[in-house]
Amino acid sequence: MLTRGQIDRFRQQGYLIVEDLLDEATLQAVRQEYADRMDGLYTDWHRQGLVEPATDGMGFWEKLDRCFRAGFDWYQPFDITLPHNDIREDTPMHIGPAVFDVLTHPSILDTVEQLIGPEITSNPIQHVRIKPPQRAVSESEKRAHVIATDWHQDKGVTLEEADNTEFITVWLAITDATVENGCLQVASGSFDEMLPHCPRNQVGIADPFIPRDKAIPAPVRVERWTS
Repeated sequence: MLTRGQIDRFRQQGYLIVEDLLDEATLQAVRQEYADRMDGLYTDWHRQGLVEPATDGMGFWEKLDRCFRAGFDWYQPFDITLPHNDIREDTPMHIGPAVFDVLTHPSILDTVEQLIGPEITSNPIQHVRIKPPQRAVSESEKRAHVIATDWHQDKGVTLEEADNTEFITVWLAITDATVENGCLQVASGSFDEMLPHCPRNQVGIADPFIPRDKAIPAPVRVERWTS
């Protein structure tokens, strides 16, 4: 449960880092689910001739590196939401029980309730963000879940009917998110005013209005994924 000081800090700064929100068993279940998902996908991708056969001891990240270097769309089968467009009957997504348990975890819901009240509806904008090094990503890749995310306010990238609702984004670190590997950045302070947004690679705040002077990193450390 949040303290009064944490709630006040959220109201003043517009963000809050909560350590140890999820227990290790919950996090490990997600890691294992994705490791199993990768194993199945990699085997199928090898059958299709997209990747070399796995070697003994290859873990999730080693297999992901091979998939990324092979140049096909490895990301969508891991995402927990369908893409915004070009959806077909066979478009893949991941809907495993461990991920669902995280989205509905009592610790998360109780924390959100303390900040916005007990009537909670899940917005259907949820993604897993598995990001390779930015320098290695193709220039044609525009998805914010794969490359760096443009500066934005969430209400600036949702539908108009969400304008009169109070909502909060929950960002969970499953592996270490550090300054060195490109953790989330936030603009400290309360932003009641909607800043101008425009479409570029993504829909983001227009360059002259980006509050870079208020930007601070929000690193989160968790136990490293070694499977």
